[in-house]
Amino acid sequence: MSQPDWKIASGLQPRPEDYSYDLDAALSSMVSLTAHIPDDAFTAETLGTLRAGNGVVIREDGLILTIGYLITEAEEIWLRANDGRTFPGHVLAYDQESGFGLVQALTHLDLPAMPLGESARAKAGDAVVVAGAGGRERCVAARIVARQEFAGYWEYVLDDAIYTAPAHPNWGGCACIDDNGALIGIGSLHLEQGAEEGRKGHLNMIVPIDLLKPVLNDLATLGRRSTPPKPWLGLYASELEDHVVVVGRSQRGPARRADLRNGDIIVAVAGEAVSTLAGLYRAIHAQGEAGVEVPLTIHRDGRSFDVFVQSSDRTRMFKAPMLH
Repeated sequence: MSQPDWKIASGLQPRPEDYSYDLDAALSSMVSLTAHIPDDAFTAETLGTLRAGNGVVIREDGLILTIGYLITEAEEIWLRANDGRTFPGHVLAYDQESGFGLVQALTHLDLPAMPLGESARAKAGDAVVVAGAGGRERCVAARIVARQEFAGYWEYVLDDAIYTAPAHPNWGGCACIDDNGALIGIGSLHLEQGAEEGRKGHLNMIVPIDLLKPVLNDLATLGRRSTPPKPWLGLYASELEDHVVVVGRSQRGPARRADLRNGDIIVAVAGEAVSTLAGLYRAIHAQGEAGVEVPLTIHRDGRSFDVFVQSSDRTRMFKAPMLH
């Protein structure tokens, strides 16, 4: 597994003298991650069959935290330390609700574990390091620019995500490190946000580490949360002029079976009006656990009508991790 030859612009890299903790020691907890996914995997069409990003060692036994989409349905995982050593890994869990993923190294890493911080204390204006594998040259000295909800078109919602800038170009699985050298989040997305006078800013969306703490033991030992999964409809949606519009459907998901169509406007869930993605997902989740029937009011071709969608557990669509 070769290491790509690139680096962050020197003016954006963190300088050790600017931090009260040992920056280089903290960065030695980072690993690069490469995942191979079968061609017939459920997520292969949307996420590809070769995925690469970052992970961070969070336990000295080789437990690695990353962003889950990198490892979903992976049949082979390879990890690379900053000193060039490579190691095989095994997928332990992908948490649908938070988006976190866990990988267990299958050999002794001899790498330090990064301590878990308190993301609830992080606020706009705080200086952070957004760290990829490969040392300072693969890191960005950034600041938190916002704390606000995030809703993704793939039925994903966070109540209080962290947004940082400047953006890291290899954001997937990056560590967001606070001024104590502790992990406060994992990089998930690169976003473009409109600014004044037509200029645009680039941000990273970071999943807060506090979402991991209540479920870490379950994920590491059971491979999932001990609580029932939330209902999944298998639809892709977007906000358009205060409406929520269906823009796609999973090939084998409940929305397709219920004959939802691209262009349908979702007016309400169980009689509750919805106008945002976050509102739609919360209303669906409020109906019960995965498997519950979800009543939707749809507007199509000038008329409104009700559709009852039999929800499912999304993880049942995925290939189970292979034991190495």
